[in-house]
Amino acid sequence: MSSDKMFPVSWDQFHRDARALAWRLAGMEFSAMVAVTRGGLVPAAIIARELGLRVIETLAVSSYGGGEGGAPEQAQGALRILKPVAAELLATRGQGVLVIDDLVDTGATARLVRELLPKAHLATVYAKPAGRPLVDTFVTEVSQDTWINFPWDLHLSFAPPIAKGGG
Repeated sequence: MSSDKMFPVSWDQFHRDARALAWRLAGMEFSAMVAVTRGGLVPAAIIARELGLRVIETLAVSSYGGGEGGAPEQAQGALRILKPVAAELLATRGQGVLVIDDLVDTGATARLVRELLPKAHLATVYAKPAGRPLVDTFVTEVSQDTWINFPWDLHLSFAPPIAKGGG
């Protein structure tokens, strides 16, 4: 892993942060939601419930190695659309659409979303400085060199204290 800074997020914390994002979005009018898979699926479910949204579409984008071709899971790779957004949403250029993702990192996925749905409202739970200007709403900013350990990526094991080289 290229980063020594780790930001572990528990399920409870992630749920609280996703609800905080819903609070920030409350009062805005959306006719549909697009969840960027895979990371955007969990916050999308929470936010859809909190905002009463029922029309939920997905955009499947792969921007990390995922172990393919020997690339480590956290290594950023070429951006690929694995499943496009529904044609009806593309036709409106995203007008009235809320796009949800877990994190904006380098901004590669966010730039793709902006190209596909330029009128959509893009919201992420977490943001890093390189991608932050591309999102309309987020909850927490972390430094660019921090690796966020999402609850679906965590293993229960001993972690040494920060003073002893732990992250």
